[in-house]
Amino acid sequence: MKKLKFIHQSSGMHWVGDGFPVRSVFSYDNLGRELDPFLLLDYAAPHEFAPTTRRRGVGAHPHRGFETVTFSFQGEVEHRDSSGGGGKIGPGDVQWMTAASGLLHEEFHSEDFARRGGVFEMAQLWVNLPARDKSAAPRYQTLLKQDIPVVDLPDGAGTLRVVAGEFGGHKGPAQTFTPINAWDLQLKVGKFAQLLVPEGHTTALLVLRGSLLIDGDTAAKEGALAVFEREGKDLVFQATEDSHVLLLGGQPLNEPIVGQGPFVMNSQQEILEAFHDFQKGKMGAL
Repeated sequence: MKKLKFIHQSSGMHWVGDGFPVRSVFSYDNLGRELDPFLLLDYAAPHEFAPTTRRRGVGAHPHRGFETVTFSFQGEVEHRDSSGGGGKIGPGDVQWMTAASGLLHEEFHSEDFARRGGVFEMAQLWVNLPARDKSAAPRYQTLLKQDIPVVDLPDGAGTLRVVAGEFGGHKGPAQTFTPINAWDLQLKVGKFAQLLVPEGHTTALLVLRGSLLIDGDTAAKEGALAVFEREGKDLVFQATEDSHVLLLGGQPLNEPIVGQGPFVMNSQQEILEAFHDFQKGKMGAL
């Protein structure tokens, strides 16, 4: 049985650009060792946007050394990057962008969503790359809702969408460099979820909506991140309300993490090289 290690509460809301009102759930500065290979998680809780003709979002900026994974729950985002990747994601879709050796990208609300307005809700995860793959070519994956397997949990506990990894014989569509599980769960009040996860992997639950009871007596409410010990395979918890939960699991890299701004590498020298390459235009242009 996997035991709870600690509960971490996300910080207050701040804006990323003018389109993403996010809570910083964690970053590598405070939980890098415990959540390896995950570097950062921002959650844009439901927010109502009025109709507009203005572009809302974040303009061109660089990344190197990791991947960004954007989960769309409500609203739409359009992405474009200097490697030629791009696309639009809406409710239930996921985009998996591999920055690796470096690129520029931009993220804006889609024109259709901006024009009509509405509720916007998303989460963005940064996944570290092993040192051997930080120089790989950039890549972009659009994972559409209809291509993400949905599995019914036993005893009517709810459903689980397999974005990455495998659950119950169903494989997620995301291609990953190291073993990663990204599961999107909808849970019914009063029911227990019993999940089998890999021994030795980092495992964490982000409560997007509702609340959970873990280890029989510890509550994890909306915005909380429950981090588990790496020992054990059986993960059991109860939904005390109808709940929406994101499970993140992955094999730790156990490599140095050195980051500054949009770059995450293994040494300070590599960070300096990243800034130099960006300034020289080696990460392309939009």
